Amino acid sequence: MKAKQPYLKGKSVFIVSLLVIGITILTVYITGINYNRSLTSNLYLSLGIIATALFLFMTYGLYTGIGLIDNFPKFRNFQTGDLTGSTSPTIDMPSIDVGDGIGGLILSILLWIAMSILFVVLLIVLEAVFWFSLFIILGMLYWIFFRALKFVFNKSKDTKGDIGISAVYSLTYTLLYIGWIFGILYLTEIIK
Repeated sequence: MKAKQPYLKGKSVFIVSLLVIGITILTVYITGINYNRSLTSNLYLSLGIIATALFLFMTYGLYTGIGLIDNFPKFRNFQTGDLTGSTSPTIDMPSIDVGDGIGGLILSILLWIAMSILFVVLLIVLEAVFWFSLFIILGMLYWIFFRALKFVFNKSKDTKGDIGISAVYSLTYTLLYIGWIFGILYLTEIIK
């Protein structure tokens, strides 16, 4: 009887990827405090650690013949279109002249309280937009990670049990997935 191909869940791979990135950033920050490295040196070190971890993970996965399962929730009921509506509200701010005296003082205090409440409400709305944006960015990163790694692990049937071919494929994909970031950092250093 033929053994079944082992599978990793996409959600688990994404969570582990975020943990690796977080631990890498923390490690580089903690070790960088004593050495006063520049920001680009820290970025190179972080990318080097992430590239090494990605290379080792892909080599192991290709060597053992691992596949990926997409267990990310589907958004089938989501309808595309204009989320905010076709018209944007126009706000006509009136000019408020409160005048002098006790009436102006009381009206100024009331306007100050109303504006403070408005700013608190706007901050709450902006916080909700921030968290929604963060959710969207994490979803996009998950999709990119999942699609990229699924593409790599489609080769696992061909590379299972052969460490040399697994390492060559892993090195190639690591250079493709991380190399462009190194290139951008190098170009920004040259342009300075």
